[in-house]
Amino acid sequence: MSEENQISKLADRFRGFLPVVVDVETGGFNCKRDALLEIAAVLLDYDESGKLQPVETFACHVEPFPGANLDEKSLEFTGIDPYHPFRFAKAEAEALRLIFQPIRKAVKESACTRAILVGHNPTFDLTFVNAAAERCKIKRNPFHPFSSFDTATLAGLAYGQTVLARAAMVAGMEWDQSQAHSAKYDAERTAELFCLIVNRWDTLSSA
Repeated sequence: MSEENQISKLADRFRGFLPVVVDVETGGFNCKRDALLEIAAVLLDYDESGKLQPVETFACHVEPFPGANLDEKSLEFTGIDPYHPFRFAKAEAEALRLIFQPIRKAVKESACTRAILVGHNPTFDLTFVNAAAERCKIKRNPFHPFSSFDTATLAGLAYGQTVLARAAMVAGMEWDQSQAHSAKYDAERTAELFCLIVNRWDTLSSA
């Protein structure tokens, strides 16, 4: 497939939106009050055979913003120690810059108009991304402010499962529970699941 056709297909497939798979890990459920602790984004593209595939992951550990709340139960669930010296966490503004910059570049190169967040129950991820961008006074948030693609819903339709781990296993993917609840791991598995569903649908719809 030529570069021109790849760009056209990626832009046309989702009505001008570039799907970017995102997962966040946080210090609670309140996006205004609780800390953003990890963020990962996976870029997608079509390969030479016309299949949508994950192509690159960008991930960052994030320092709690000043005054951020850290809920003990959330930290127990994720296993994150926000102040561990080997996290090599970035300040929130720097972390967002590292994630947003390649997304903006991919939007431009794919001839899309904007990125759209893909996630497993993505409202949670999108609200934390938007709240962090607002705190950091980032004006060029690449994501659509309220629309998203939900792999929990798509997996429920395609595989009869809405829990990420269960949907992944039904879809024939490998799943390592010891790595779950890492933003990078969950984002990459969500990206793989999303691509499987899109490619499966495209095959069925073209039959």
